[in-house]
Amino acid sequence: MVKPFDEQPGIVSVTSGYTGGSTRNPTYQEVCSETTGHYEAVQILFDPEVFPYEKLLDVYWQQIDPTDPGGQFFDRGHSYKTAIFYYNDEQRTAAEKSKQELGVSGKFDKPIATAILPAKEFYPAEEYHQDYYKKNPGHYERYSHGSGRKAFIEEHWGEKS
Repeated sequence: MVKPFDEQPGIVSVTSGYTGGSTRNPTYQEVCSETTGHYEAVQILFDPEVFPYEKLLDVYWQQIDPTDPGGQFFDRGHSYKTAIFYYNDEQRTAAEKSKQELGVSGKFDKPIATAILPAKEFYPAEEYHQDYYKKNPGHYERYSHGSGRKAFIEEHWGEKS
C-alpha cells in the first residue's frame, strides 16, 4: 500500500505499521499470529491543499479488493482485512460517503466489506517493512502479479497498478 501513495504530490510520508489492536508495540510476528487484534496498515501524512483526503480514499479503493471480508489476495486473516481508519468526523463522513458511492457504482457484484473504524494508536512496523517496494522491487513485483492484485486492479479500474 505504500507505493501508490508514496509517488503522489502532496504526500509527506507513508509509514507501514499496525493499528487497531490491543498489544502495545506489536511485532510483525505477533500481528501475523492473529492474537493482537491489529491490522497491517499505512499511516499517511499529507498536505490536504495538494492532496485532499477524498483523493486518498480514491487511491485506496483502487488498490484493494473491497469485497473480500477475509483478507487481501494471498494474505488471509484479520490483520489483512481492509479498513479505513479516521481521525475525525469529517474523515469518517467522507469515508462512509465514498464507501457508499463505491457500493452503488456497479463496479463490484458483491457488497463492500471494508470497515470504517476510528483510528487507534499506530505503531510503525520494523525497518525492513518500510519502503519494501524500494528495498525488494523484484519480490514486490512478483507478489503483485502472482497474488492476482495487479490483474484485479487492471480489471476493475482499467489501468495499470
